[in-house]
Amino acid sequence: MISLSDEAHAAIRRLVAGSSHGATGLRIMVDRGGCAGLKYLLGLERVAAAEDEVVECAGVSLFVDHASLPLLRGLRIDFIEAVEGSGFVFDNPNAASMCSCGKSFSG
Repeated sequence: MISLSDEAHAAIRRLVAGSSHGATGLRIMVDRGGCAGLKYLLGLERVAAAEDEVVECAGVSLFVDHASLPLLRGLRIDFIEAVEGSGFVFDNPNAASMCSCGKSFSG
């Protein structure tokens, strides 16, 4: 379903461990917006919502709402640290095209 690189896994574990509100996982969803029409939204969550699909990746919980699920099947998430900045990078087989920033795509 969704897979994480070692770097993304470590970054999410750091974020969850450093959460001041007791986060237990990372929410990943797709919303309208961005340069290409759809954008990824990420946020730390304490618990999954009742309608969420919970994806366990080597001890990291990812919370995905059912509306986003079809657009995220097969998604691979990496985390890059560079002089220009750091952040999550998405490799989504469902994306017909992506914007140059990599945070937005069309389905």
